[in-house]
Amino acid sequence: MNDYQTPVPADLPERIQHYIDGESVDSAEGGTFEVLNPVTNETYIHAAAGTKADVDLAVAAARRAFETGPWREMLPRERSRVLHRIADLVEGRGDRLAELESFDSGLPITQALGQARRAAENFRFFADLIVAQADDVYKVPGRQVNYVSRKPIGVAGLITPWNTPFMLESWKLAPALAAGNSVVLKPAEFTPLSASLWAGIFAEAGLPTGVFNLVNGLGEQAGDALVKHPDVPLISFTGESSTGQTIFANAAPALKGLSMELGGKSPAVVFADADLEAAINATVFGVFSLNGERCTAGSRILVERSIYDEFVERYAAQAKRVKIGFPHERETEVGALVHPEHFEKVMSYIEIGKGEARLVAGGGRPEGFPTGNFVAPTVFADVPSDARIFQEEIFGPVVAITPFDSEEEALELANNTKYGLAAYIWTNDLKRSHNFAQSVQAGMVWLNSNNVRDLRTPFGGVKASGLGHEGGYRSLDFYTDQQAVHINLGEVHNPVFGKAD
Repeated sequence: MNDYQTPVPADLPERIQHYIDGESVDSAEGGTFEVLNPVTNETYIHAAAGTKADVDLAVAAARRAFETGPWREMLPRERSRVLHRIADLVEGRGDRLAELESFDSGLPITQALGQARRAAENFRFFADLIVAQADDVYKVPGRQVNYVSRKPIGVAGLITPWNTPFMLESWKLAPALAAGNSVVLKPAEFTPLSASLWAGIFAEAGLPTGVFNLVNGLGEQAGDALVKHPDVPLISFTGESSTGQTIFANAAPALKGLSMELGGKSPAVVFADADLEAAINATVFGVFSLNGERCTAGSRILVERSIYDEFVERYAAQAKRVKIGFPHERETEVGALVHPEHFEKVMSYIEIGKGEARLVAGGGRPEGFPTGNFVAPTVFADVPSDARIFQEEIFGPVVAITPFDSEEEALELANNTKYGLAAYIWTNDLKRSHNFAQSVQAGMVWLNSNNVRDLRTPFGGVKASGLGHEGGYRSLDFYTDQQAVHINLGEVHNPVFGKAD
C-alpha cells in the first residue's frame, strides 16, 4: 500500500457493466478486467470485458432500434430537443463528471472541470446544426431540378481514447445521434469510469431504448469485433496511428466508412519577431496541459537561432515551476499519467532523449512522488531532427526544442515527421504567417494562438495523423449517406434505341 491516497469518489458502482438495449449487463462470457487508480496503480474496480458475443448483442440491439424504432424517423427538431436535454444533464453533472474523470485518468481536477462544459457544448452544437441544416438543390430552369437528401446510415461504431475520454466520446456521440443513427460505443479500457454515466443521461433525456449501446473491453477483443462486424457500416476512431492501421486493414474487406484521428508530433514554430512571452506561455501550456497526453500537443518547438538561447533558458525555468501534484488538488497543473504501462513508455523515451539531446528540465520522476505514474515536465534542447524524441509521439509531458536559421529550414524541420495533425506558428509577420501556414503539412494550424477550437471547422490530420475530418457539416457528411434525386421538368430527351420504322 502507498503512503498516500487520493480521495475515492463517493457512490462508485461495485463494477462497471456494459449497457445493451437499455439494460446494464455483465459480459456474456463473464470476463472482467482491472481498472487502476493512476496515483497508486492499485485496482479500484473491475469492468466487464467485452468479447464478440457482447458486441453481437449490442449491434443487434442498435440495428433493431435503427430499423424499427422512432429515432431515425423523428423530425430534426424532435431529435434536437433530446440532444439539448442531454447537454443540460451533462452540464448539471459537471462536478461529478470531473471527479470521476480526474480519479480515473489522473487528469488535474481543474482541467477535468472543463470537460463537462465542452461535452455539453458538443451536444448543443449538433442539436442546433441538425435543425439548421439545408440540403443542396441544383436547378436547370425549365428542364430539371436536382436535390440532395441526407439519410442516417445505420449502426455507428465509436472507439474512443483514454485522454479526456468523456469529452471525446461526446465529440462522436453527438453528431452520430443527431444524424439519426444508432451507436455502439467502445470506450478505452484504461478509463471506462466516466463512460458509465452516458446510459443514465441518455435514458433521462428520452433517447429511445437501443439507440445507445456501450461495450467495455480490450481493443484486441471488443474493439476488433466492432470493427469487423458486418452490420456496422462505419467506424469513427481516435487513438494511436498503429492501431489506426490495424483498423484500416480490418475494415477494408467490408469497405466501411472510416474517420480516424490518429497520432501527432506537432511543431510549434517561434520566429524572432514573435511575442516571446506569449509564445513561451502558450508552448508550455500546449505540451504540459492534460499531463502532456494530448494528440495536438506542440511537442516539437522550433526556435529561430537569434532568440534560441533566451527561449530555452526561459522555457526550462518555467517548466521547472509547473506544479506537479495529486489530481484532486486544485493547484495541480500536471497530475499522474493514466496507467503504469504508459508511464513506462514515457520514461523510456526520456532515457532515450538523454542520449540524443541536452536535458534542461525534468528528466524523470519528481521529488516527493516515489510511486504512481508521476513524470516531471521534461525539456530537451538541441534536439537533432533524426532523434527519436523528435520523430516519435511520446504522449507525455516531454518536449523537444530545436534551433533553425531560416524560414526554409523551419519549414523543412516542421514537415520532417510522418505526422501531420497540428502546427502552431508564432510571428508578427503577416505575410510569413499565412505563407508558412499554407506550406506546413498539418490538418490544423494556429497562428499566434494556442489550441482554440471552433466547432464549425474541420478537425483532423494528414499523413499518419488521420483519415478524414470531423467537425461541423463534415461530421454530418460522415454520419449520413447523401442521395442525389433528379427530377425532370420538361420534355424527356432520351436517345431511342431499337426505334420502329
